[in-house]
Amino acid sequence: MTRTINPDYKPKLPPKTDYGIGIVGCGGIVNYAHLVAYKNNGLKVVACYDVNPEAARKTAEAHGIPRVYQQLDDLLADPSVEIVDIAVQPWHQRAIAERALAAGKHLLCQKPLSDTFEDAVAIAEAGRRANRKVAVNQQMRWDAGIAAARDLIAKGVIGQPTDAQIQVSTNTPWHMWPWLAESPRLEVLYHSIHYLDAMRSLFGDPAWVTSRHAKYPKQGAKAETKTITILDYADGLQAMVAVNHHDESPDGYAIFRFLGTEGIIKGTIGLMYNYPHGRPDTFEVHLHADKPEDWHVVPLEGMWIPDAFIGPMASLMEAIQADGTPATDATDNLNTLRIVEAAYRSAAENRSIRPAEI
Repeated sequence: MTRTINPDYKPKLPPKTDYGIGIVGCGGIVNYAHLVAYKNNGLKVVACYDVNPEAARKTAEAHGIPRVYQQLDDLLADPSVEIVDIAVQPWHQRAIAERALAAGKHLLCQKPLSDTFEDAVAIAEAGRRANRKVAVNQQMRWDAGIAAARDLIAKGVIGQPTDAQIQVSTNTPWHMWPWLAESPRLEVLYHSIHYLDAMRSLFGDPAWVTSRHAKYPKQGAKAETKTITILDYADGLQAMVAVNHHDESPDGYAIFRFLGTEGIIKGTIGLMYNYPHGRPDTFEVHLHADKPEDWHVVPLEGMWIPDAFIGPMASLMEAIQADGTPATDATDNLNTLRIVEAAYRSAAENRSIRPAEI
């Protein structure tokens, strides 16, 4: 081996972590991801609210949350709540975000920030007017494999990136989210948005987006469940996200592959194997200067769910105390949503789209 490959990939907590967190929306993702990650990292959740009081009560009981509110305004009036973690369906998010910002709270919003680009812009603008920090829960940036790749790419380990791929072929249990089956837009807005945002975190914003969408013959969902999206960059880099949610074979996969002028990074997205149970990511690096058989195998700790979920919250807390910008700031996230919207426009109009058109 010619060198040691030791990526810096674990999320880092800021010096101050004792901000009071109020949870709005007590569904599955909050219970098995948000709150587990917060407990594992010693964060302070002080209150919760849900339109279904029983869901809020059960969540508080399961996670030791001291206060359950029957009304959203009561949670927002609680001075111990400094950050509101919103985890609701996207068409409800704008109204809740605007009320929370008016109450002086910082926000961690669920992804997608909204199901319409106009509402997402309104949330970002409301945050600026209120002078509060607004982050979006695009937590895949902190998935171990993606974070490790980003660190090595930024350090120039594989040289100039020339080709990037994320490919997922799995059998997604849509019954876990019945409302998704009725959505007029599905795969890109609610799933591939993770991979598209991860690509942005690795390589920046593309110049062009080309996307094709399809359905599985026996699917129950109304909208697209198979998509291929190509991002073309000004420097010649091409990035591809290809996802099939109806692979009923025993040979599903979830891989990433980032090729550069000096080497290659490849691995697997462990969560997507036997979802939602999953397994740790795998991660390998080969440098062109090494012998063909010399691959650097890097063991990674943690899983996308729940471990990556500390990333957006930690980044938000860092931004609050340093008066900086969260890594997944709402205004920056508009560029992720521009790629999503460009993908749908590309598929509808059978042409490549510049995200700047959105």
